[in-house]
Order: sequence, then structure tokens, then C-alpha cells
Amino acid sequence: MTLRVLAAMSGGVDSAVAAARAAEAGHDVTGVHMALSTNPQSYRTGARGCCTLEDSRDARRAADAIGIPFYVWDLAERFHKDVVEDFVSEYAAGRTPNPCLRCNEKIKFAALLDRAMALGFDAVCTGHYARLDGGVLRRGVDEGKDQSYVLAVCTPEQLAHALFPLGDTSKADIRREAARRGLQVAEKPDSHDICFIADGDTRGFLAERLGAAPGPIVDADGNEVGEHDGAYAYTIGQRKGLRLGTPAPDGRPRYVLDISPVTNTVTVGPREDLDVRVITGERPVWLSEPRGGPFACDVQLRAHGEVYPCTAEQDGEDLRIRLSEPARGVAPGQAAVLYDADRVLASSTIAATATVPA
Repeated sequence: MTLRVLAAMSGGVDSAVAAARAAEAGHDVTGVHMALSTNPQSYRTGARGCCTLEDSRDARRAADAIGIPFYVWDLAERFHKDVVEDFVSEYAAGRTPNPCLRCNEKIKFAALLDRAMALGFDAVCTGHYARLDGGVLRRGVDEGKDQSYVLAVCTPEQLAHALFPLGDTSKADIRREAARRGLQVAEKPDSHDICFIADGDTRGFLAERLGAAPGPIVDADGNEVGEHDGAYAYTIGQRKGLRLGTPAPDGRPRYVLDISPVTNTVTVGPREDLDVRVITGERPVWLSEPRGGPFACDVQLRAHGEVYPCTAEQDGEDLRIRLSEPARGVAPGQAAVLYDADRVLASSTIAATATVPA
């Protein structure tokens, strides 16, 4: 069946090959580059991200090579409100957000998809490494590039209008295919870090927007062992950059255990105190039928992070996850994504964690 497809083209190799594959499959494809900044140089420069003039031009050249129409859509205001401001406010609240996940939730599969549907398109095509199988979201075959975690916030209704043409292919093969197709982005470096932080300095980015807010760094007994310029600059599990004036009695490294924006306090302690066995997730999104009672599955707690066996159950409006073995450095604000083998079952935002006996 021929579909009218809107291909989101970031200017990188993945989205270019995805658009090419959609066109080759016989779909009526139109390429769109999302302008996410009112000043394209204010977020990234060179090949470090997906918000530059260079990226827009690379996307246009790729569309020309594929032979599809191409447009630039201005989504800067929506991106700033739903992704950038959300990122800042989450850190200010002591949480650690994932802006790529938020971009998928609020921009690619909300703002972009809504506009595409209003214009008569049937689906949005992206270069994500994930698979859709009869409406079921599965991991991409390239384990190192799998992006099902950051797509797990999408609803079944949104995924019904999505195409992920790269999910069955490795990144190395995608680059070779791009070269065969004559796409100039075949060897373009991947973007890294956070696309809207121009120099990669997250702490400086937050300080510029939230200002200096000095406060104490304490150990688990409440003893002050250092000072910080803003609790927002820290994340659970962090070891480096703590600038502690008092070493631990046993001489071992210390890690961030807790961040309290109310008291503006950062608590540090030994690595084993990071162990978490119970996770409460809020705002769950089910990609399968919600299951009654506790059920066995796996959970992933950060993008490209380790997978843990667990049991999970719906608990009122929350998702309660009990790990079979402890996880460390679990930060509120990140996503907990449930899997059955390679199938995504549900996602939720980590709201709280607890340590209980094995």
C-alpha cells in the first residue's frame, strides 16, 4: 500500500537513508527538516548536533539526491518550550531528564506528527534504530544503536503512524548504503551529547539560566564535606567534579546519593549506597495491554544502559518495579522502560527509588 510519508530529515546519515528507503518502497515521500532554534548557531556548530544551518543544507542535498520534495518547518518555539525549558526545570527540581526522549514525545511524534496528519500525510518516517512489527515496538537489531528506549514514550496511536526503516540494519551497513546511494552524508559524524547545548557544558548551560545557588554538600550523617554552586549541576551517581574539601574516613571515592532542591543540599556517600531495588514510575505509557498483578520482565533505566530482570505491576496510577538485583545510579526524571525480550511493553518516568533487603 502506498502511503503519503513525511520524512523527518535531520541532516545526518540515518534520516537520509530512512527517507531513501521509504521512497524506494514506493511511498509518496516528502522530506522535512525541523528548524529547532530561532538562531541556528545558538545550539550547535559544525557536525556536533542537529540544529545548524549546515544540517539543514545537508538534509536538502540528501532530499535532492533521493528525488523528493523538501521543506523546512519552524518548530523552534515548541522545541524551546517543551524540550529546553523542560530540561532546565527538571534539573532545578533535582531530577535528571532525557531531552532526546522528550523530543520524541513532544516534537517528532506530537508537533510534527500532528501537523503531518493535518496536511493529509499517513505517517512520519525517522532514522531511529527500532522496529515496528504489527504495531509492536521492538529493539533494533544493532544493539549498540538501538533506540527503542527513547521511543517508548510514544503511544500506540502515534506508533500506528510511524515508520522506522532502519531497525533491521546495522549502522555500518547504513553508512555503506548511503555511499552507494550517492548521499554526501555517508561519512558525516554522528551527533553527540545534548543537541541544544552548544559547547557540551551542561553545568554552564544550567548556571546561565538558573544562576548561582551555593549550598552544602553533606555526607549521610549530615556532616558538611564541601560546597556547591547549584544543586542543579549534579545528578545521582555522579563521582567527578564534586570538589569535596573533606575526604571520606576510609579514603574511598564518594558519589552523589541525593539532591534536595528544597534545602539546596547535595548528599554524597559510598558507591554501595547507590543500590536501588524498588522503582516507582509515574505517568506510565503502555504499548501492550496492561497486565494484571505482578509480572516478570526486564527493565532498562537509561539510554544504552544495562537491562535488569524485574517484576512490575500497575499500582494505582503508578508503575511499581522490583529489581531482581540492585541497580546503581538510578536518577529520578529518567525513563524506566519494560521489555519482554526485544519487545517494548511500557515506559514510565522514574519518580522515586528505594532500597529493600534482597
